[in-house]
Amino acid sequence: MQQNIPEETTSFVGRAAELARLAEALREQRLVTLVGGAGVGKSRLALHALGTAPSGIGSIYWADLWPLRSDELLAATVADALGLSDHTPRIPLDALCGWVADRAVLLALDSCEHLVPSCRHLVGELLTACPNLTVLTTSREPLGAIRETVLPVPPLAPATEAVALFQQRAEGVGRPLRGLAEQRLAAGLCARLDGVPLALELAAAQLRHHTLAETSDRIRSGLDLLDDPDRSAPDRSTSGRSAPDGPAPDGPSPGGPSPGRSDSGRSDSRPSASGPSRTGSGSSGGSPPGDAPSSGADAGRSGPGPSGIGEELRRPARHSAVRTAVGWSHELCRPTERLLWARLTVFPAGFDGGLAEQVCSGGPLTAGELRSCLAGLVNKSVVTVEGGRYRLLDSIREYGRMWLRELGETEQLAARHAAAVVELSRQARTEWPGARQQAWYERIEELYHDVREALRFLLGTDPEAALELAGNVAFFWVCCGHLYETHHYLELALACTEGSSEARTRGLWSLGLARVLQGDHESGRALAEQTRQEAALARNEEGLRGAAYLEALAALLAGRPLAALATADAALRDTGRAPEPASGSTLVRLARLFALTGAGRLKEARREAEALRRECVRLGEYWTRSYTDYQLALIALFEDRPGPAGAHARAMLDAKRRIGDRFGIALGLELLAAAQAREGEPERAALAYGAAAQHWEIVGHPQRGTPEVAPLRDEGQAAARARLGDAEYEALFREALHADRDEVLARATRPAPESSR
Repeated sequence: MQQNIPEETTSFVGRAAELARLAEALREQRLVTLVGGAGVGKSRLALHALGTAPSGIGSIYWADLWPLRSDELLAATVADALGLSDHTPRIPLDALCGWVADRAVLLALDSCEHLVPSCRHLVGELLTACPNLTVLTTSREPLGAIRETVLPVPPLAPATEAVALFQQRAEGVGRPLRGLAEQRLAAGLCARLDGVPLALELAAAQLRHHTLAETSDRIRSGLDLLDDPDRSAPDRSTSGRSAPDGPAPDGPSPGGPSPGRSDSGRSDSRPSASGPSRTGSGSSGGSPPGDAPSSGADAGRSGPGPSGIGEELRRPARHSAVRTAVGWSHELCRPTERLLWARLTVFPAGFDGGLAEQVCSGGPLTAGELRSCLAGLVNKSVVTVEGGRYRLLDSIREYGRMWLRELGETEQLAARHAAAVVELSRQARTEWPGARQQAWYERIEELYHDVREALRFLLGTDPEAALELAGNVAFFWVCCGHLYETHHYLELALACTEGSSEARTRGLWSLGLARVLQGDHESGRALAEQTRQEAALARNEEGLRGAAYLEALAALLAGRPLAALATADAALRDTGRAPEPASGSTLVRLARLFALTGAGRLKEARREAEALRRECVRLGEYWTRSYTDYQLALIALFEDRPGPAGAHARAMLDAKRRIGDRFGIALGLELLAAAQAREGEPERAALAYGAAAQHWEIVGHPQRGTPEVAPLRDEGQAAARARLGDAEYEALFREALHADRDEVLARATRPAPESSR
């Protein structure tokens, strides 16, 4: 059974009734939506329910939708959550339907509220095509889909579960409740916050800096102010923006008290370069994030139910609770912490401290001050941290974005973020042939959402930079299975730019590579020719080598090794050997090696493979090395040397695992299985063939590779079946086919004990 459920990092409190209702709904219904306001705990309830689900429920997958700004890559995001690495020309939705098919799958889509119409369409298509699929969504409003079961998620019971949660979180910050008086204060605070978990978490975090009595008093004063219509009614005559060079307007900003209004009645100045001004009103500090319109279906509405001015005054108490808790956390931050809070909202998903420093420093936020502020925001539970990566929760991010707009820094921060991502992509491309290759594969995958956000911004502001970025990450993305995103952004960037440039040459080549790997060899060859023409005009020898590799690759996959060999030889002759390391020269040499094997020139192929592998080992490079091991395994099988073939196949698989190349893993597993069948290990061969079949399904092909591999596959499967019998072979094959993909890979590649040989 597959699972990709995020780990719960804090204790789960209460919700027994909600968990029981959710478990029953998931047993009986195919589409269940958890609906509730901001901060009420929808995602956490879903996460805990799935984490404790019975083993017979099928494979469980979790897709975070909150990093998406639009729906253009919604299906691709869900496919990525399922671990698909589709190498076909299909659109992602078709790939999803094709892979899930009749599998028993429970798919969770978290944070659908800003993409409601698109999520409704996606879920409808999936449920129609996949009879054993169950979908669980979380949203601030129902999807409105046919046969959708909507389960409201209320706040925690203030007198019991809310107090228990607050008490646990207070202990977690080193301020356990002591005595009956503090128990009563805590109960009162939980009641005022209406049992909303996010509000309780933020309030408990403030116990690091304030007493429980101080915390309770400030929360109470904040809610009293928000409940006063004369102070909290929105002023629809203004935009809610502070004046450029003067005090904030007396009226509140959209949906809440003005950012400049304090609880003493004075009006502070607008946010400055040192950070948003200290807010008051017990600290709402601005528009309530829980009620801010989303970019999707919620846009233009002030909240659930009928829109209109009066609706602002009819919000349930829990909205005020979230507004007050988030706003008060904002007020208690130092000015530079508030500035960093606002700037961190430029990141679409998780981020690390180094990138935050690169993008968000400036003005009063020196490198040292930024690190101090980031630690302070973590201590206040404004920023969460896990495994060295940081994240803002949705409601807190929305609040920070409002402040970033007030500061007038939205465009500036987006530009800085995009520039930082482009610079990282340049480093990644430059260092690809060397010892940092594996680290860059991991880094580019971590930056997946950042790259998409930077591309989205640059396509509207600097298409040339967008083209450079898309070309720089393309080789990493196609290796890790993001072929759809690769050609999507490259096509957009190429359409927005014109004229010759190194970025355009690389962009055409990268698009051609994606097309070839998707099986569109004709389009790949046409793009190889365009790449060659662009490179010739610019006298770009690296571009010429890239074009030759692309043409040779298309010929190899079409079963024309002699044509591939001629292309590679011509490229190496006409351009000469580039100073090492150089990716274009290495790729052409690799294509030539494949062509030699395909043409039956095995001794020459083995000699060149061993030489190229030694260079890769010296450089600390994995991608090319993995394919030299692939060729050495293939050559050893042709020469009936199954022992060395198995060793090289395992080495290949180790390298492919390091860089996340599922396509390469499928290729390597087939050679390993063939070697095991030749060595008289039919059980291990059957498992390896089943694991290979699983990975071929992940990449969307029944089987791929150069044509000379097919006879080895047929021979190995027949030998294993003959030794085991059809029933035992099928049982082992299917066991591997449906096992956890990483576990079965580890099991298949584990060397056999000496005694069993």
